[in-house]
Amino acid sequence: MTSRASLSKARRLVIKIGSRALAQQPELPRALAAQIAGLGKDHSVVLVTSGAIALGLRRLGYRARPGEMARLQAAAAAGQVELMQSWNDAFGAAGLTAAQVLLTHSDLADRERLNNARDALAALLDAGAVPVVNENDTVATDEIRFGDNDQLAAMVTPLVGAEVLILLTDVEGVLDRDGMRISVMTASTVVGELAPRGERLGSGGMQSKLDAAEKARRSGAAVVVASAFHPDVISTLVAGQDVGTLFPPAGEALRARKHWIAFTLRPRGTLILDAGAARTLAAGRSSLLPVGILGLRGQFNPGDSVRLVDPAGDEVGRGLTRLGALDVARAAGKKGAELELAFGPQARDLVVVHKDDLVLGGSSAKFS
Repeated sequence: MTSRASLSKARRLVIKIGSRALAQQPELPRALAAQIAGLGKDHSVVLVTSGAIALGLRRLGYRARPGEMARLQAAAAAGQVELMQSWNDAFGAAGLTAAQVLLTHSDLADRERLNNARDALAALLDAGAVPVVNENDTVATDEIRFGDNDQLAAMVTPLVGAEVLILLTDVEGVLDRDGMRISVMTASTVVGELAPRGERLGSGGMQSKLDAAEKARRSGAAVVVASAFHPDVISTLVAGQDVGTLFPPAGEALRARKHWIAFTLRPRGTLILDAGAARTLAAGRSSLLPVGILGLRGQFNPGDSVRLVDPAGDEVGRGLTRLGALDVARAAGKKGAELELAFGPQARDLVVVHKDDLVLGGSSAKFS
């Protein structure tokens, strides 16, 4: 989907709506639900919504956003009821069934739970329902948060096999330095300053949307950042009209598992590679062997995600380590007889990160 006209071929969409837009126009749920219903049975939609905390602050009588995690979680619990009710009413009025799905980052970081979430979402879509996804802020802590719902939407996109991710916000798209909307985003595009003004209701912003777009593009999806207030924005985009900012898919799509390694898992440590190992890995045909490791940072266990950096500190890639931090430290820089002495005869075939568990960086990949 490299052009706007190709958006009309999409059969599955993820649509994310932010807190600021919902706060400015409380009637948005009904308008968006009507547009989604208007797409017909040839399209299925997953909606990612923000707004629970903002609604809960008002319901609990908080005059300002609290800094304490417990109060934020309380606001999320109170607000989620109202938020889901508004979407339930909106989709009901449009003749569709809404289904609440609450996730934390740890749900998607664990492979079994991720597969369970994928199966549940698939079953809802097969039944003709509209999954309404939000972060489970009531139990989420900093350790298990997505960061914001732009990132959640980017992770849900490959989870449901969506061809298009639409990020709806309160501005018309991504702007250049002159404040003009950029129609199609390319690697050479210069992005202007889009700092939000006034009270910040949500946790996102334009930089978050750029990061989310990069993640979703690597899954093979097209991404559009557009104004939620544009008349019939969803049907207009699906018709291929020039609205918002289009991010075409980024080259060859990552398979779902490698996308998960690159963009969902949080690295637990860093492996510092020598220049030769960095060049060999960049060629894309080799696993990481102990002899190519200069050192490491962090504490990690077998199966954890780790960053791979060259001697200058530039990230070469990410992967799943087959050794814990202590064993990597023992094996670093060794080969052949040295490895056998440290680990036994089987160590001659020792691999730290197998190529099947490795995602390379480079100009087309930005890890975050």
